[in-house]
Amino acid sequence: IFFRMNFAQLLQNGFGGGANASADAPAVDTAETISISSLSLLKMLKHGRAGVPMEVMGLMLGQFIDDYTIHVHDVFAMPQSGTAMTVEAVDPVFQTKMLDMLKQVGRPEMVVGWYHSHPGFGCWLSGVDVNTQQSFEQLNNRAVAVVVDPIQSVKGKVVIDAFRCINPSAVVLGQEPRQTTSNVGHLKKPSIQALLHGLNRNYYSMPISYCKHELEQKMLLNLHKSEWAAGLKVTDWDKHEKSLEELLQAFKDLSAGYEKLIRSGKDTDEVANVGKLNSKNHLEMEITNTMNTCVNQMLGTMLDAVIF
Repeated sequence: IFFRMNFAQLLQNGFGGGANASADAPAVDTAETISISSLSLLKMLKHGRAGVPMEVMGLMLGQFIDDYTIHVHDVFAMPQSGTAMTVEAVDPVFQTKMLDMLKQVGRPEMVVGWYHSHPGFGCWLSGVDVNTQQSFEQLNNRAVAVVVDPIQSVKGKVVIDAFRCINPSAVVLGQEPRQTTSNVGHLKKPSIQALLHGLNRNYYSMPISYCKHELEQKMLLNLHKSEWAAGLKVTDWDKHEKSLEELLQAFKDLSAGYEKLIRSGKDTDEVANVGKLNSKNHLEMEITNTMNTCVNQMLGTMLDAVIF
């Protein structure tokens, strides 16, 4: 017991005073949120999918808005040595050169952290990732590590998480790594896999939000927007003929269903037809789509014959 007391006092004296001083020192808050722009999220996902099955990494550019908000404006990849389970940077000079070039094109933001991918095995930090994050926190104690899974991410759901290391001296002294003034940092339920790999022991998770300004919103709306030339694109005639045969068979089935409905005398009874296939509406819709397809196919063929 005497040895434990002396050891605790030694740690307290070595790391900046007694327990009261450490408790009163400013600490990060559970309400601290990482705000990621749409451009940054798209670039991280694209970079992660391009590197599958290997891990990839890059730096995040942004600014520290206040004690509760970190905004990520842009990201860029960097030279790396990666495997299916780990990734490390191999060119420390590249970061400085890249930041100088970005300042020349009007991007003066600072590095707020780094990101890397975990293709197919969830969001958590390995031992190599923790060492990398600790090196970033030595430069800036508010640096953030973002992990994205490009394989498990599907349309409408991005598998992503942000982490920061826990100071080992605070763990030895029994102090909380963050002061709790909000439940925002505890809304996301941690995965069992992340808990097994040291979550809330070696590092903690931080909430992520997404933001986009007017120009980014216009960019996202134009991603899948069809151009006027798409209507003149000619499909293969064999495929076109096969699709027409399938449509004619669908016309036949819908016409038979509509005739049966009329003969039963329930075509005007809305209550009796609730939850059933409306053959009349489907027939009209299929005929309109078939006519549009045939007109576009013939018009495109005639234009190709004249122009080419």
